[in-house]
Amino acid sequence: MALEQILSVSGKSGLYKLVGQMKNGIIVESIGDGKRFPVHGSAKVSALEEISIYTETEEVPLKDVFKKIYDKEKGKQGISHKEDSKKVKAYFETILPDYDKERVYASDMAKVIRWYNLLIENNAYDPNEAEEAEAAEESKAEDTESKKEGAKSTAKKAAAKKKADAPKVKAAPKKAASTKISTPRKAGGTQRGS
Repeated sequence: MALEQILSVSGKSGLYKLVGQMKNGIIVESIGDGKRFPVHGSAKVSALEEISIYTETEEVPLKDVFKKIYDKEKGKQGISHKEDSKKVKAYFETILPDYDKERVYASDMAKVIRWYNLLIENNAYDPNEAEEAEAAEESKAEDTESKKEGAKSTAKKAAAKKKADAPKVKAAPKKAASTKISTPRKAGGTQRGS
């Protein structure tokens, strides 16, 4: 399952997937026990795809942190999030050694570990599957873009061909200036004949 489909709801432990919409909120299903309930618009809901962890130099997306845990644990669960905070910190440092020690707390680390373990326990996370889905999305976007470019190119070629096939109209040669000399009009009357 892609991380953009997995949600964290403030005030609720665990992770959820979006299953429906209602007039003033959404309906979610617990990844752990499959129970569904409404989440109203006033609740804070975050997709795991949008969450990042602060480091000394940048913010690392949660999916990258999960991938590092997955690789370290060879696809199995990590340590328990209920371990002593010193053990949680030591474990997290092996995953993300340059995390920002002032902004990332032991409770944040425990939450990341708890989420990862919950996803693995419920077969809801496979980084290889996520990478394949991401590659498919990028490929689809590139195909769409190349189709747009192809359509623009075809339209330009058609316009150029239409312009090339249009009959060429030669301008009529300019007439030589008239050599006829007219006589000046008389004031106050009409002139007849010339």
